[in-house]
Amino acid sequence: MKRDHIFEFYRRLAEDNPTPVTELEYSNPYTLLVAVALSAQSTDIGVNKATRRLFAEVDTPQAMLDLGEDGLREHIKTIGLFNTKAKNVIAAARILVDKYGGEVPRDRAALEELPGVGRKTANVVLNTAFGEETFAVDTHIFRVGNRTGLARGKTPLAVELKLEKATPGPFRRHAHHWLILHGRYICKARRPECWRCPVADLCAFKPKTLSPADAKASA
Repeated sequence: MKRDHIFEFYRRLAEDNPTPVTELEYSNPYTLLVAVALSAQSTDIGVNKATRRLFAEVDTPQAMLDLGEDGLREHIKTIGLFNTKAKNVIAAARILVDKYGGEVPRDRAALEELPGVGRKTANVVLNTAFGEETFAVDTHIFRVGNRTGLARGKTPLAVELKLEKATPGPFRRHAHHWLILHGRYICKARRPECWRCPVADLCAFKPKTLSPADAKASA
């Protein structure tokens, strides 16, 4: 995608949603870290349902250790892979207490050392909790980057590095959220809703999908 098209692509997404935010519910960097870790292969809606009671009781690594793995498992048993996730969250809480005084480090490498925390989760925390200009590539952003031509790559890291290089300054802070929301609600995996997409004319995807009414008429 040409540089002027990239600027216009982001400008339109920004116009539609000037201050995008994560749909995960959290109260501080630690609860955000836990929520993002729990969201792997799960929906934000499902995670929020499970964490509302949890975060009312637990909002620090020490409180998580006090709750214990069995207690945590009871809170998150509706989430996919909850046994593994509970084990990782408790192990990460122990490291945060022992090594970082109960604080979430503002450092990607340090975050990625925590059990259950990969590059994507670390980037989300850095961006959302600390305001860093990071590009967390999940399945939605991977799809949007490749389908639109904004940032094509065979791996999430390749897409991330291209986004980092191509995204203009004014849009870097919120690019992650604009792209994930665009992929979640418009540029969907099975049937992108091109007929209501604000950047359809800038997108490389062809053929564009028709609205349900137009599709019915053409059939």
